Amino acid sequence: MSSNTKKLRACLMCSFIASATEFRKEGCPNCEDRLEMKGDSERVLMCTTSQFDGSIALISPKESWVAKWQRNSKHTAGVYAVRVTGQLPEEIIEDLEARGIKVHSREMDD
Repeated sequence: MSSNTKKLRACLMCSFIASATEFRKEGCPNCEDRLEMKGDSERVLMCTTSQFDGSIALISPKESWVAKWQRNSKHTAGVYAVRVTGQLPEEIIEDLEARGIKVHSREMDD
């Protein structure tokens, strides 16, 4: 794994891959309205993980069988982790569920 790859992180809600800096500057293109990472480095570390396996570049998520298989067909085009390790902190999950947002873990068992 290159040193550049080690600096990348995957969103724990949708598995979108970006650098911590990109998540802090832009937020997650799929989850920003729910996770509110933009401008908050601590929130970026809580809502993303550096532990993920593989990556998939999705150009046309709505038309891709891989996107459907990965549960990313409704997300924006971009690069996504095949598998993430980690979960959102309990307090964030509770806050989302209190707002009526169902949280599905992106973590997969071996």
